[in-house]
Amino acid sequence: MLELPIVESPRSEAESRPKRPDWLKVRLPMGENYRNVRSIVDEYKLHTICQSGSCPNMGECWGAGTATFMILGNVCTRSCSFCAVKTGRPNEYDTDEPRRVAEAIWLMKVKHAVITSVNRDELQDRGAEIWHQTVRLVKERSPETTIETLIPDTKANWEALERMISAGQEVVSHNMETVPRLYRKVRPQAKWERSLEQIRRIKDFGKRTKTGIMLGLGETKEEIFQSMDELVESGCDILTLGQYLQPTKMHLEVAEFVHPETFAEYREVGMAKGFKYVESGPLVRSSYHAERHVF
Repeated sequence: MLELPIVESPRSEAESRPKRPDWLKVRLPMGENYRNVRSIVDEYKLHTICQSGSCPNMGECWGAGTATFMILGNVCTRSCSFCAVKTGRPNEYDTDEPRRVAEAIWLMKVKHAVITSVNRDELQDRGAEIWHQTVRLVKERSPETTIETLIPDTKANWEALERMISAGQEVVSHNMETVPRLYRKVRPQAKWERSLEQIRRIKDFGKRTKTGIMLGLGETKEEIFQSMDELVESGCDILTLGQYLQPTKMHLEVAEFVHPETFAEYREVGMAKGFKYVESGPLVRSSYHAERHVF
């Protein structure tokens, strides 16, 4: 009798994707502090990256009375393939926004505030004036509050960069997001060397410097270690490493769920290479435990 070869049926696309592990489970937002933060954000018509970026730590951070404010609207001129923030041509330029952010931070009694923004490439100053006024007014309203600003790529507009970072914030962060090889796929409108130069200039200005990289996009350990070396050489003080999570089916798929032990290894390696602080874990995001990064 003729024996036919056994042919395995191909796995479906869903079956071939890595399954989300237990260590990435998070609590749903709840509690009185969470409701209070949400109430202030809504009342002052503010945007937060916690909401726009679908951050998994929103429940924990808002429950602790903190939030990362996103200025210059909630529509970004970039189309990064990992990010949940809406892409388009913004029609918002709200000159009263700095005052409202400062008032909200004062009402929340925030000890350490984190402020970020969308990219505003259509503006000649990349939104630098709104950045400057926001930090200045927060410092005037809440002089004891320390500030971290997570700023976008200025596309080598160094005058705009200086305006963004010169209003008194203690920490200036600019995320590299991934390793150089994956830039065209992950950050198609950005350049690794340009972002590295931006960090160098922030350090030269006298600020504490910080960046973040997502893991699980297909990078190798060797690429992470090389990226660490280049960042330390460029004067980066603080590094955050977290797991990339696909926000929608329209975004990049997760290539790998990195084990917590690997994140712990990266932290040890990063500290040995010369970073002053490394925050590394599956649920770590740029502003996670940011109050610890003021030293």
